Amino acid sequence: MDYFEQFYSDLKFTEKRDANLTSEQQIDRILRPGSTYLNLNPFEVLQLEPESNVEEARKKYKKLSLLIHPDKNPDNRERAERAFDALKKALSLLEDPDEVARCREMYEEAKARLAVQISEKKRKLRKEGKPDTVEEDTPSGYARALWVTVTKCFADREKKRKMLEERANDEKRRLAEAVQTASEKRQLEEEYRKNYEESRDERRGSWREFMKKKEKKLEKFRGANFKPPPPKLESSKEITKNKPQI
Repeated sequence: MDYFEQFYSDLKFTEKRDANLTSEQQIDRILRPGSTYLNLNPFEVLQLEPESNVEEARKKYKKLSLLIHPDKNPDNRERAERAFDALKKALSLLEDPDEVARCREMYEEAKARLAVQISEKKRKLRKEGKPDTVEEDTPSGYARALWVTVTKCFADREKKRKMLEERANDEKRRLAEAVQTASEKRQLEEEYRKNYEESRDERRGSWREFMKKKEKKLEKFRGANFKPPPPKLESSKEITKNKPQI
């Protein structure tokens, strides 16, 4: 039996042991520290092997839901609701064939990662002249290391998903801002053209009014209508003032 097979043998033992957990203990298990990443693995939430099929997942879901359903835990309803939500999400993932395939790929990736890590640790020990025995050489040590590595694989996938989602959202915001800017520019141009057209008649009217006033002034100096201004008579004071001195 290789280490990976031993891991699943230990997992079956754990499942049998956990089958006797109380409602509160199951809620604690699902909401334990690190559950944000641990619960990314639906097999972990439902305590199933990666080879489990959808019928086994539904059967296990039904069994666990009877324990942690909020109605069954009125004194611990808030935590029960959170645990029950995690349970429902796990089942929905395992009912999706594509998601099941991706989850199983995480286990294969974890085995490959762990093999490299073990090989590197042994190589380093040999280089230092030490025995190349490592903790992962024992079934329990390997099972623990594999469990940690599987969790890391799921966490890495989630981080990558969030990064891509954030990048896509940033691109959407950038495009939306560009569209908004272009729309505002078109609106300003349209308002300018509209105001220009509306003020054209006003400008023409002002020009016509100006020309009419100018024409009236010119009429005073044209044809028969022109009358020279009357001569201005000098007063006696002005005559005396302008009289040459002898």
